[in-house]
Amino acid sequence: MKMTDAVLSTSSATKTTRIAPSALIKSAHLIERIGLATIGGSSSLYVAAGLMRRENELSGSGWIVLLMMLYGACSFYVGIDLPGRSARRSISIQTEGWNAGTDAVEILSATGTFLAAIATFVSVSIIILDENVPDALLALIGSCWVIGSSFQIAAGIIARSYGMAEDVK
Repeated sequence: MKMTDAVLSTSSATKTTRIAPSALIKSAHLIERIGLATIGGSSSLYVAAGLMRRENELSGSGWIVLLMMLYGACSFYVGIDLPGRSARRSISIQTEGWNAGTDAVEILSATGTFLAAIATFVSVSIIILDENVPDALLALIGSCWVIGSSFQIAAGIIARSYGMAEDVK
């Protein structure tokens, strides 16, 4: 498919160039995915900042914060924007049945997004309110974030491999 279509204007002999809709849609999709990755990285930064309150060597390391941000960016990039989501919804609405493959992916993605968002919300609340919280709560917040981000990555990988398997058939 061509990236641009050349159109000859009938009123003049000038040649105009316009961007094909598919290229525009692909560009918008890429920008959306980059935005999702940015949100994932920034939410991870808040969780990392909340975990730094534990004041131990592991959670206070700059490398751990950077790794958390990269993992969060990857999880939001891969796990929230699942391929063919609207197509799967229309098919499942028509059949009104349980499709274990696609429904499990949707549940994994939704659960992962919810857990990561709750961990971020609680971390931001702790930071803004400057609360002293027990280490067990911080560990729970960190665990929720890790599990949620991992669920998102798993959902994205499963959806993409499931979609590729359907394309082969």
